[in-house]
Amino acid sequence: MNDLSALAAALRPVVAEAGAAIMRVYDADIAVQRKADDSPLTLADLESQRILLDGLSRLTPGVPVVSEEASHADWSERSRWRESWLVDPLDGTREFVKRNGEFTVNVALIVEHEPVLGVVAAPALGLTYWGAAGLGAFRARRGVAESRIHVSPRHTPIRIVGSRSHSTPQTDAYLGRFPAYELTAIGSSLKFCLVAEGAADLYPRFGPTNEWDTAAGQAVLEAAGGHVTRPDGHRLRYNCRATLLNGDFLAFSDPAVLPPG
Repeated sequence: MNDLSALAAALRPVVAEAGAAIMRVYDADIAVQRKADDSPLTLADLESQRILLDGLSRLTPGVPVVSEEASHADWSERSRWRESWLVDPLDGTREFVKRNGEFTVNVALIVEHEPVLGVVAAPALGLTYWGAAGLGAFRARRGVAESRIHVSPRHTPIRIVGSRSHSTPQTDAYLGRFPAYELTAIGSSLKFCLVAEGAADLYPRFGPTNEWDTAAGQAVLEAAGGHVTRPDGHRLRYNCRATLLNGDFLAFSDPAVLPPG
């Protein structure tokens, strides 16, 4: 994928179409099913996935896709992939069901284990974020011209974003290492985007996530000048193991915002 700019431009209308399909369900009665892990599934997840998979097959025929709601290739096959797409057709289904607007469509291109392009759309909020390696990161708000975004300098007190639906004792212990901080709870991959646009400094995540939950947000944040690492400081990478689960991670604007020790 040499021309990430052209690919991002072609991908955004596909993501917007998926977002429109989600909103048609959002504006009607929401029927909720339960998956094997008891997480919610709606028609919006499935309609968004159908549109995204069709669009990606047209844009990049032959490039494999890993999507939350589709069956996944075995590691014996995935381990040979040089590039692939990671798709979450509706990130934050719990927020969707609660009708608080804090859900997203996430699409990321992975090349050699790294997220090089990401699009994150929040259709209920009229927001789309995208970024690519070497191109920078951008935000478009419905009715407003797109603008370049960048992480902000260190803020005092540190502005931390966390999950609205997934709190853990490890997160509480980590927050206790800060003498003072401001905490905002928000759903889905919007947490990455708030750091990317300079509205927050740090998003710590202690607890399970899937690779499709994080890749697009990571691509946007890194393109905006930020970082996503494991607690040991190594960059979060993709399609490196048989499991599609991430470990704990920190998404931040600058290493200076991290607590000492």
